Amino acid sequence: MKSTREKILDTAERLFAEKGFEGVSVREITNRAGCNVASISYYFGNKKGLYLTVFRERLTERARKVQSSFWKELEGHNNPSSEEVIRALARAFLKSPFSEKERLLHHKLIAREVSRPTEAFEIFHTEVVAPFFDALFRLLKRHIKGTTTKEEQLLYVLSIFAQVMHFNLSRNMLTAITGKKLDEPFIDRLIEHIVRFSLYGIKGGKGR
Repeated sequence: MKSTREKILDTAERLFAEKGFEGVSVREITNRAGCNVASISYYFGNKKGLYLTVFRERLTERARKVQSSFWKELEGHNNPSSEEVIRALARAFLKSPFSEKERLLHHKLIAREVSRPTEAFEIFHTEVVAPFFDALFRLLKRHIKGTTTKEEQLLYVLSIFAQVMHFNLSRNMLTAITGKKLDEPFIDRLIEHIVRFSLYGIKGGKGR
């Protein structure tokens, strides 16, 4: 049985994703969660504290689980190839153990923060996204051919990362367009497509 705190977090994440921070009142959250208004103050301080906790305990934790999967894929590879890095990245995201509901909530909250950044965006970027992207950049930059500046290298790595993120968050659209169910065999084929497509780009059209 979930605690009052967990019920509040579940409800708040859903409502913030649907309506945004400004569009949700403390009373609406507590009414939906089946608790009293004082519970927000007791557990989170105020609505802003609750919002930031949703990011720290829900979005950040999901992201870190995915990142842990990425590093686990590369265990034993002291000097991983670009193919190994890209495949590990795609597998970590596309085979993440989260439900479609969790993915949609995650995507909606991030999309709101990207369009109208708040303190939550800064926390998520600084603590989660930036360190991981920097590590990914260090792993891939030496494999990028035909580039002369760091900016070009960053854009190549960002393109790979964005491709993985897009496929991960657009599963319903992918199914609608291809007519394919996203079962394990199709996800495996999609991962290999991402690897081939990305290698073609970073190797100057010479990917396998």
